[in-house]
Order: sequence, then structure tokens, then C-alpha cells
Amino acid sequence: MTAETEAVIALNPDMDDLAPSGVLPRHGEWSAGDQPGVSSFPKVLRRRLDQFFAEGNISPKADRTMWVKIAAGLAVLVGSWIVLYTLRPDSWKFVALYLLGGLAQTFLLLNIAHDSNHNAISSMPSVNKTLNYVFDLCGINSYMWRILHHRGHHSCVNVHGEDDALTGRGILRFTPYEPHKPLQRFQHIYALFLYAMFSLDYVFVRDFECFFSPSHDYLKRTRHPAREYAILFAGKAFYLTYMVLLPVVVLGKSPLLVAGAFLLVHLVVGLTVSLVFQTTHTVDSTYFPSGRGEFDNSVYHIFATTADYATRNPLVGWLAGGLNHHIVHHLCPFVCHTHYGPLTRIVEQTAEEFGVPYRQHPTMTRAIRHHLILLKQLGDETAT
Repeated sequence: MTAETEAVIALNPDMDDLAPSGVLPRHGEWSAGDQPGVSSFPKVLRRRLDQFFAEGNISPKADRTMWVKIAAGLAVLVGSWIVLYTLRPDSWKFVALYLLGGLAQTFLLLNIAHDSNHNAISSMPSVNKTLNYVFDLCGINSYMWRILHHRGHHSCVNVHGEDDALTGRGILRFTPYEPHKPLQRFQHIYALFLYAMFSLDYVFVRDFECFFSPSHDYLKRTRHPAREYAILFAGKAFYLTYMVLLPVVVLGKSPLLVAGAFLLVHLVVGLTVSLVFQTTHTVDSTYFPSGRGEFDNSVYHIFATTADYATRNPLVGWLAGGLNHHIVHHLCPFVCHTHYGPLTRIVEQTAEEFGVPYRQHPTMTRAIRHHLILLKQLGDETAT
């Protein structure tokens, strides 16, 4: 497959060239009548993004940088465990190496598992499928993540009742359409603690809940293949065996020490992954549509509901798997994240040219601050 052919998948080919609905003018930022030729924005943007790959003869899939990241992430994870079993370090060194493996898991989840989930690493489905099992290696069921992320997020960003990323279990209120509870008045204070529990929730509760007691209608209607049930239990057993059982049985470590190291790893993984994602959609400048049909074109939906951050900081992009370039990610989900930098420049310039609001924060710290501001606003009992 040539780069020019592959580039066609950079954007959804079914995106029609339609004018935005009335919701954007209500924000007072611009209106179709005020912007001559604004209806051509989706087509112009798509053409420019595709031309980046076609004219440069660049494949939208993994480049050398991405393969280096894959090799580095896996090497650190495997290496940390090899050192653990060969050197058999004492308590604090054990915890340090165990935590290093946890940091490698965080890196793999954001950089490799997420891209493979979108078939963005290789044109060969088998390669993406294999790398997608990184989720299972980290204790999260890859099959269910794929369903929730594609059907429960990308197709309905910031839509209450449909976007799985807005699920707060009644403890966190992420949208103005969510019923308010008195406790949520303090959610901007306790949210970070709950985010730290994110990966523990997925390992021990969420995956099983989605398989056996789903809350979303699309999950209730889905008949999961028998092999996926087997992979669910096998994956959890494998993860808990190498993370918890073997250090106790083989290395002779105290169960309490291993449990403490295990909890520490999940606090790091949960908080990091949660903040990387939450700061892209749930900030005080993003919009929460009343339904998926509120916009006439999905491009405008993405721009209204998504915000970038630290796009000129290469270190953030490297560590966060390019997810700080989140508008490009939603426009080009099948493109490897190592291409996001120049694509974001195209998005920013084209949006400015057409007068389309482009939301961004200069740093991740600023993005986190504005996420907490939104939580405080929504936690106020007078918020609507």
C-alpha cells in the first residue's frame, strides 16, 4: 500500500461538507453567516491533512520513531522483571524496580496499546491485534476497551449517556446533563484520588461489569464471542500471576510488600492515564452536546468538544502518546501518533483561516487546572 493510498484513511471519508448547526453561534464565537465559505472547512481540512502524507510520500502508520518507542517500552518492562528475578533485590530496591515496570506499563498503554487499538501502527491487522494485547498485559481487557473506546467515545464525544468517558458512577459529575448530588460539591477536591483508582477499577470491576452487567444499551445488545470470555479470565489470571503471585512465591517477598507495590503502581497508572484523557474533553472551554445529532458535521463536533494542550512540548507528546494533540487524534484516529505534531499545525492554521474555534492550553498543568475548574462548576448545586 502506498503512502498516498494509506493517507485516504486519515479522515473519515464519509464526512460531508456541511455548514455547522446553530449550536456554535450560540457560543458567540462565530456563525456560518459571518464566515464566507465556512461550509468548505471540513473538506479543505481533510484535503490538507491527506496531502501531508501524499505529497511527502509518508505512510500514516508507524515510522522509525514509533518502532523505537515500542521497542523501548517493551524493553523497560521486560528488563525490570528480568532484573527482579536475577538480582532478587531487597525491599526498597524491589519496590523501585516494580514501580519502574509500572511506569513502563503506563508508557505502553498511552503509546502502544492506544494506537494499536485504532489500527494506527501497521497496515497489517495482525500486527495491531498482537500489540493490542498490551492492554491485557497491563490487566485491562483489550476487547472491551476497544468497544468502549470506539462505540462509547469516538462516535459520541461528550454526549451524556453515550460517551463512556463521562461515566462518573454518580460520584463525579462530568456534564451539565448529569443529575446533581450534594457530595459533588467537593468533586474538584476528591477527583484526583478517584482518578488514581482508575486502573484498579478496570482490573477488578469495570471489565467484568461490562461483560456480565452492562449499563450501556449497545453492550446489552452485543453478543460477545466465547473466546473473548476466555481471554478475559485468562488475561486477568496472567496479569495477577506475574504481578502478585510470582513475587510472593518465587521471590519470597512479603504479601504485604507486594500488595503495597501493586497499589503504588496502580496509583501512578490510574492518575496518569486519567489526567491525559480528562484534560482533552472535560475542561471549562469544551462543549457538551445534547445529542450526537446536534452538529451537522462531525468535524465541528470534534472541534467543539475537544481541546489540545502542550502541543509544542515534544516531551509531553513523547510520554503521552501524542494524546495532547487530541483534535488531530479524533480527526485522524487511524494515523500513528508520531505524525500528530505537523498535523496539529495544519489543523491550527486551517481553523484560524476559516474562523473555527480551536481550543488549546499551553501546558498540561494549565489543562489540568481548567479540568478542575469545570468539576468545581459542575459540582455547584446551582449548575445546570
